[in-house]
Amino acid sequence: MAQFPNNSIAESLNHPRSNCVLCAQAGGEVLWDDGFARVVLIGDADHPAYCRVILNAHRKEMTDLAEAERERLMKTVFVVERVLRELLAPEKINLASFGNMVPHLHWHIIPRFADDPHFPNPVFGARQRDGAHPLPAGFVRSMRQQLSGLLEKTP
Repeated sequence: MAQFPNNSIAESLNHPRSNCVLCAQAGGEVLWDDGFARVVLIGDADHPAYCRVILNAHRKEMTDLAEAERERLMKTVFVVERVLRELLAPEKINLASFGNMVPHLHWHIIPRFADDPHFPNPVFGARQRDGAHPLPAGFVRSMRQQLSGLLEKTP
């Protein structure tokens, strides 16, 4: 289960932890969590392998982190991208960090397929077709195993 560490900066931010959905909830099915960040599968019907890497501490921007924390978070994003590419062989991977609706630092990692409902448009763009690219059998188990093997547990 996701861990949500306390942090003193939360009270000084415009969007306090008590009102933040990513502080209060996991944000999806937790695939990996080391206390610093978590990887979740969000359960999007159109894009079933859509993952997020969510910083466990409440911060709004990458530059709110120390350099070592930025590197650690981006390592996690890149490992998730790598594992998704290895397991699914997508046409493309979309990476994004918005935070306009939920100003809590998180990255979207979205495998894209030529037959997905929106391709080649963005996932929030005009729908091109019905149906979603199915996940292979054992996908969640494989993701958990590979993430655990590639991302080290750090206190």
